[in-house]
Amino acid sequence: MTFLAPGRLLLLVGVVALAAAYYLLQRRHRAHPVRFSNLALIDQVAPRESRWRRHVPAAAFLVTLALLVTGFSRPTAEMEVPQDRATIVVALDSSGWMRAKDIEPDRFEAAKAAAAQFVSGLPPRFNVALVSFAGTADVTVPPTTDRELVRRGIAGLNVAGGTAIGDAIFASLEAIAQLDERAEEEPPPSAIVLLGDGGQTTGRSPEAAAQAAAQAEVPVHTVAYGTADGVLLTRKGPVPAPVNGILLRSIAEISGGGYYEAASAEQIRQVYKDIGTSVSYRTEQQDVSSWFIGGALLAALAAAAAAVLWFPRLP
Repeated sequence: MTFLAPGRLLLLVGVVALAAAYYLLQRRHRAHPVRFSNLALIDQVAPRESRWRRHVPAAAFLVTLALLVTGFSRPTAEMEVPQDRATIVVALDSSGWMRAKDIEPDRFEAAKAAAAQFVSGLPPRFNVALVSFAGTADVTVPPTTDRELVRRGIAGLNVAGGTAIGDAIFASLEAIAQLDERAEEEPPPSAIVLLGDGGQTTGRSPEAAAQAAAQAEVPVHTVAYGTADGVLLTRKGPVPAPVNGILLRSIAEISGGGYYEAASAEQIRQVYKDIGTSVSYRTEQQDVSSWFIGGALLAALAAAAAAVLWFPRLP
């Protein structure tokens, strides 16, 4: 926690001085000789078990002052707040290699299910776009807040030949740039979540695309999906389809994103959850003086209640 006006905390010296004065006054009163000869009468008038109560209003009052001074010093704390105009592009590999069955029912169907769940978990005011890529890359759903539209787009994806990862990143950047009229001069906070098996067979350079994303300040979070033992069943027999995360890791590092590996449907759901948390909010300093002012009000109420309940005025 930091303070925008730390010099005002010096007022706490006054609160400490009041506490010290109260303590000294109490010691002075205890030092006076007893002027009553009937001690039993004193116990009836001021029983021992209630003596601590007379300090409660004073203590609550001092707490009130301390909290007010702290709030007056304008304290701030790091807090996570949703990003305005935030845009997330989900780029999903739709190449035939995603039909490998090392993940049930296969990589492609499991990835689609996890992507739909990821989209549903994003804040409602976020814009979400869908890009599918195989031999070419297409913006299947432009940035929108309509989650059902994106989910339908994911459900309607089909596999095709080839894998153009670089084109997928460029298509994602174009989708972000066309978000609204302000996008060109005031780009929205954005991120690309690209899921694939790490293969590149056609299209523009993935490294060049990652550099373009870095220049646009759009991190590309890549997910290598599958296992090293993946096998694609073809008419000519099983074909090895191992995941190669080297390229995807390089893309993430160049663009400033994160690299993840997922070898099961459960792992990819967790990856999407982690990415959603990292891109959904930004951390910034927020004024939290209201916390201390609210605490001061509660302490003041406690002081007033103690005074009224335990020390009512005599008629």
